[in-house]
Amino acid sequence: MNRYVKPAACFATLFLFCGSADAQSQKITQQKIGAPPEASNMKLVGYNDLQARSAYQPTIHHQGDRWIAYVGHHGGTDEIPDPVNSMTGKAEPNGTSIIDVTDPANPKYLVHIPGQEGKYESGGAQMVRVCDGKQLPKGDPNAVYMLRAIGSAGHEVWNTADPAHPVLVSRIGEGLKDTHKNWWECNTGVAYLVSGKPDWRTRRMTMIYDLSDPAHPTKIRDFGLPGQEPGASGAVPTELHGPISAGPEGNRVYFGYGTDKGGFLQIVDRDKLLNGPKEPTPENLRYPEISRMSMSAFNGAHTTFPMLKMPIAEFAHDKEPTRDIVMIVDEEIVNECAEPRQMVWFVDVTIEATPMVISSYTAKEADGDFCQRGGRFGAHSSNESMAPVYYKKMAFISYFNAGVRALDIRDPYHPTEVGYFIPSITANTDKRCVKIDGKDRCKVAIQTNNLETDERGYIYIVDRANTGMHILELTGEARKIVGLP
Repeated sequence: MNRYVKPAACFATLFLFCGSADAQSQKITQQKIGAPPEASNMKLVGYNDLQARSAYQPTIHHQGDRWIAYVGHHGGTDEIPDPVNSMTGKAEPNGTSIIDVTDPANPKYLVHIPGQEGKYESGGAQMVRVCDGKQLPKGDPNAVYMLRAIGSAGHEVWNTADPAHPVLVSRIGEGLKDTHKNWWECNTGVAYLVSGKPDWRTRRMTMIYDLSDPAHPTKIRDFGLPGQEPGASGAVPTELHGPISAGPEGNRVYFGYGTDKGGFLQIVDRDKLLNGPKEPTPENLRYPEISRMSMSAFNGAHTTFPMLKMPIAEFAHDKEPTRDIVMIVDEEIVNECAEPRQMVWFVDVTIEATPMVISSYTAKEADGDFCQRGGRFGAHSSNESMAPVYYKKMAFISYFNAGVRALDIRDPYHPTEVGYFIPSITANTDKRCVKIDGKDRCKVAIQTNNLETDERGYIYIVDRANTGMHILELTGEARKIVGLP
């Protein structure tokens, strides 16, 4: 086991330095280019630099006898707004990278599909989901469909049956204010597209489409909170970050609002949402809501991951041996701990009318002097795959400059960290700055952004600060927990 120990002096993995007297009464720890990663019960299997593009969402798809990673990107930086596509030699705005990860030790970059012009959050094509045509009710059985969100340009569906040569199929909802974290039910085709319609009073709400035939998108309805709809007045409620659906079997959609402050979990009846009255009046927007759990003004909800009918070993002999759990992950926004800590919260929603937080988790700042490393330190997202290898047993949480943290969640009342991996920085890793006395003070640090797992048990983490994609696996005691060989 390669366990990182916080140094009392300079080790090979870190360097320490002191700055001006008014700002440096404490040591400041930063990573060093070329130093090894910091890890416990996790190890690096493979790596791709993603053409040094800031990455947001990875989706891993088993495609025939291949495994393909689809990675959505943020926009470019001030210094490099349009990175060069090394496969074509042309500068392209950040969009979507497609990588063959069949051999995870040797990922092969296949193609980059340019996204919207723009820098940071204002450009790129951040969100990506994938469904097989043979699974969609009206899809081409020979197609593989990739759904992506493109800044304010809307949403697109591509056929990636040949992942190296994607073909555009359709466009949806052009001329939006924003897009973000979508969800797509492959077995029904229902897509929950996080968008910003120009006539709505919020940057992010939900456009719901039937994409069972992606070549012919059919609008189902618009959805948001009362007060966000066109023509409303008064205060505008907290904007949406993203939903996760339990599908027709679970008949629930779990919406997360607020990102890093004033957030809440909203539980919605899926059938009423899709088949109820659709005109966006306050009454119709309230109609499918089952309940709403407000969070602290300090915290929001980036990811709302449902784990229904979860067996609880401690309750095995009780009248109710299972619980419906939603894991909420907040997103840290501000660099160097200059806002309340964003964390992970486990919520018991078995009694849906009264959801209740039952536990929480945070990586420990003192384990790596993370507030001093630069960039963000705090939670961001979790894996979202419901494949049996990890579902209801292990969760992986991105923690920006603290990398990815592996949690044993078999007892959600007592989640336990059992491993972590903080990648090495490279020459591509971008700086993150804060204002000190009106001047930028910049540091270079890993910014692990979103992540995903596949059915084989590999973990894929991507970096917001242009470092690339790391493919990991569990080792030691963490691997034994989930029964991997």
